[in-house]
Amino acid sequence: MILYWQIFLAFFIPGILGYGGGPASIPLIENEVVSHYHWMSVTTFSNVLAFANSLPGPIAPQMAGYIGYVQGGVAGSLIAIFATVAPSLILLILLLKLLYKFKDSPKVKRLTMLIRPIIVVMLGMMAYNFFAASKQASGWLPLIVIGALSFILMQRFRLHPAFIIAGALIFGAIFMG
Repeated sequence: MILYWQIFLAFFIPGILGYGGGPASIPLIENEVVSHYHWMSVTTFSNVLAFANSLPGPIAPQMAGYIGYVQGGVAGSLIAIFATVAPSLILLILLLKLLYKFKDSPKVKRLTMLIRPIIVVMLGMMAYNFFAASKQASGWLPLIVIGALSFILMQRFRLHPAFIIAGALIFGAIFMG
């Protein structure tokens, strides 16, 4: 029972604090899953994130479903998914009128503009952690090849990131597995 409570908290707290949806809550989820509960390493978390990114739909509930399943089976998966969407669901139900009333407020717009740089810094820190873990696990050569090839495919050929992620997963499975 304690495990299910931990799973709930690991995804509910980032859902509350992760203003801006999946990209804002992913570093918070990483902190809970990797640093606080030690359920997986940074490398494993980055693999889960890459896999969730390659699937259609919102990233955070997909990650929550997988991590919840690994930790607590089907019940853990359901709890993690519910905990991920519950903060937004509760806020929408309770504060819908208030949100509608102040949606065009200059103060709310200013607050949103102030929060964006914080989210960028958190995503940058997470990317740096993934880079360091990847370099340590695989070395420089695969890191540079995958990074450069990904950049060229996205910039030059406008290939969708989902295909690049899928290709990187296949590359990793074949050559680094």
